[in-house]
Amino acid sequence: MADIEKRLERLEDRANIADLIASYGPLADRGAAHELAALWTEDGEYHVGGFGIARGREEIAALITSRTHQDLMKQGCAHVLSPHTIVIDGSSAVATGYSTVYRTQDYCLEAWRVSRNRWELERGNDGKWLVTRRINSPITPGEAAS
Repeated sequence: MADIEKRLERLEDRANIADLIASYGPLADRGAAHELAALWTEDGEYHVGGFGIARGREEIAALITSRTHQDLMKQGCAHVLSPHTIVIDGSSAVATGYSTVYRTQDYCLEAWRVSRNRWELERGNDGKWLVTRRINSPITPGEAAS
């Protein structure tokens, strides 16, 4: 019975992490800055390739309230995240995958930014998973994805 309980907990952890990652796009697209920042620990980091590092929830929320992001929302955008590979080790986890930011250009959606993503997460005492660090690295022309 203990084996079944462990397997169930592991599946629940994977589902909770996948849901957390999936929630990022809709939160970003509707400008829910503080809800989005609450996906991170208080001292979490978001490394946004080409834009710098946001440290802590206030700086992460500021990415969404920034002029750059607000202008992107006005144009029409969609943050779409691929399914991620999730590796859990006790109360920490790493998820890797891709994200694409689409923007509206001449009434059509175009891929504006395609990136590799590494999400580092930890499970709190309450059982809730939060992001400690996300590293978003844009894929550049001629670069092989890894």
